Amino acid sequence: MRLTFLGTGTSCGVPVIGCQCEVCQSKDPRDKRLRCSALVETDTTRLLIDCGPDFRQQILPQPFRKIDGILITHSHYDHMGGMDDIRPYCQFGEMNVYADPKAKEAMLEMLPYCFAEHRYPGVPAIGLHEILPHHTLHIGDLDIMPFEVMHGKLPILGYRIGPLTYITDMKTIDDSELPYLEGTQLLVVNALRFTKPHHSHQLVDDAVAFARRVGAPKTLLIHMCHDIGLHEQVNRILPDGIDLAYDGQIVTL
Repeated sequence: MRLTFLGTGTSCGVPVIGCQCEVCQSKDPRDKRLRCSALVETDTTRLLIDCGPDFRQQILPQPFRKIDGILITHSHYDHMGGMDDIRPYCQFGEMNVYADPKAKEAMLEMLPYCFAEHRYPGVPAIGLHEILPHHTLHIGDLDIMPFEVMHGKLPILGYRIGPLTYITDMKTIDDSELPYLEGTQLLVVNALRFTKPHHSHQLVDDAVAFARRVGAPKTLLIHMCHDIGLHEQVNRILPDGIDLAYDGQIVTL
């Protein structure tokens, strides 16, 4: 199984429009962060996790072949605002999209023309499936277990896919969810910045503490804003086994 990080940034992306900080002005490509999204691929199955407003830019460098399903973590625009751009992939057939009830409702409101009784030619053909935590999905040769984390007061989905656990926008997680993470080999989890607590996002210290609870051999941090610092400098001070992910990074599991 192969994981490709299409985007590792928070809702504003990095660089932030108009910002002159050293991160936003950095020439290191690892400091350029599009909105969070990832591809999970085997020899026969290809899944997209989230489809934010940068999807078109993110997917253009990737081989053009069928995407078997899109897993949505939650209803916020930076995680599903690029859904209209899936239309070229609908030549392979209807695109199956999996979302919890809140994200499903938001998608119906955001893209009403895709679900109208009489759709005009060319709109994306979306098969929208409601999913719930702890109910396994079977897509191609992958088994996917959705579980629940809290984005502030909003319940959202994380995904366990074989050796991979993928979490974004988490603030807290109930202890009852931890058994679904047992045996994780690669933990992907959000870490907004080092200081200035946020009401709905973990900071780096929170993510490190959570990684130690999970006990995965390797943890990669995502959903980072420009305040986190320069990629190269931050990776020098993170604990062993924990690193910042970067756009375009490929990990084989």
